[in-house]
Parts: sequence; C-alpha cells; structure tokens
Amino acid sequence: MTDSDTPLRVLVWGENRHEQLEEHVAALYPAGMHGAIAAGIAEQAQVPIEVATATLDDPEHGLTEEVLAATDVLTWWGHKAHREVSDEVVDRVQQHVLAGMGLVVLHSGHFSKIFKRLMGTTCSLRWRNDAERELVWTVAPDHPIAAGVPHPIVIEAQEMYGEFFDVPVPDETVFLSTFAGGEVFRSGLVYRRGRGKIFYFSPGDQEYPVYHHRDVRRVIANAVDWARPDVSQRSLPGLVRVGEQQDWTAHASLPEPAR
Repeated sequence: MTDSDTPLRVLVWGENRHEQLEEHVAALYPAGMHGAIAAGIAEQAQVPIEVATATLDDPEHGLTEEVLAATDVLTWWGHKAHREVSDEVVDRVQQHVLAGMGLVVLHSGHFSKIFKRLMGTTCSLRWRNDAERELVWTVAPDHPIAAGVPHPIVIEAQEMYGEFFDVPVPDETVFLSTFAGGEVFRSGLVYRRGRGKIFYFSPGDQEYPVYHHRDVRRVIANAVDWARPDVSQRSLPGLVRVGEQQDWTAHASLPEPAR
C-alpha cells in the first residue's frame, strides 16, 4: 500500500482535441480540460500528491511503459478521437490496471477503448445536450469518494446522460444523477478489475465549465485517493502448482499482453 507520507502519483490523460479545434471550448479551458482536471485534483487533494498530464498527441499518447510504471492512478477523458488511441497502448494500460494501478474514467470516457475493454460491454447510454441542470445525488454516503460532497451537487448546465447505461453491475453505486427531462443516470460507479480499482464519474462535458466546479473537483480528488494501489509493488499473479509457495516478487515485471 502507498505510504501516507509518499506523494500519490496521478497522471491526468486528456484527448485535447476540442480545446484545439473549438474556440468556445478553448475559452472555457485555456489550459486544456486535462489542465483543469489536474488543477482541481491538486486543489482538492487531502493527501500529498504529484499530478502530471499527458495527451493523445504525445508520443505513445504519453502512456509509455516507464510512465505507467511510475503512475499510481490514471484519470481518462476522451470523446471525439477514441479510435485514434493505439490498441498497443490500451493493452499496456489494461495490464497496469489489472496489476494494481487505479483508473478514474470521466464523462465521455465511458466509450473509450480502455473502459469498454475493462467492462466487457458496449458502455452505450442515452444522451441529450440541452444545457440542462444536473443534480448529482449521493447514494452511498459512507463511501470515501463521497466524503465532503454536498447532497446533491448542483450543476447548472450539463449534457444529459440517461439510462440504460450498458455496463456491468457495479461493486457499488456512489452517485445517481437526475435531469430536468426526468431522466436518471448512475453517474458514479466503482469496480475492481484484477488488483486495480476503477471509478466512473459522468459529469464533465466539454461544452460546459464543469471541471471548474468545486464539488466536481472534490469528487475526482477523492476518487484518485480511493483508487490508489493496495500493493507497494504492482504485479500480475502467475500460474502456481498446488503445494508450491507463491513468490510474488517473481512477477514484478508485467508480461506482454496476449495477442
């Protein structure tokens, strides 16, 4: 487990396309959405933390083996360029999640290759973009991700996401959102895959300043703290003959993903 005095190493990954192509998005997020998310995590963190950023156009999308090995929790926002994410990089991220790296998937990241891979479903949903008010209700008040969060979080303008959301039954639902049109959406879900902890949080469309919202920032900061690895040395367990003693250190290096 990460020592409480050791900074939590967070990598904020952003597609960074809307900010480059659309003036109104650039005006809302002059440092990019990834920059706003990173600033919010640093602002709201309740633990020592180091936050870095990476984007789609970086070499290997900024997600090299060396970078991932030095990352405790990865956050992911993507929308219009999911298909441009390399399958090789997706394989690499998946292996690190299974070995213990935390993953926080945000808003339209529900349709990312990595989230669909880890969920094993289409991850499709209903949507409507009419700048409606979203109320984010806490339905698991004792969960660490909900600590210090008002009930409800009020987001004055946001894209509507609605059910049915085609994801596996979560380990726990932390937040449920309601919208002016009467729709509901399971907006904060937690999962475990292998040794990795995953949190999906839906608020945060590029059309609106949601990642400047103090309460949304608090949720994301709580989530990266919750998703930190439970083991000090990430590894994938190997195949062990019955009667043999498991040597965890023998599996410190992640194997190449199956092709």
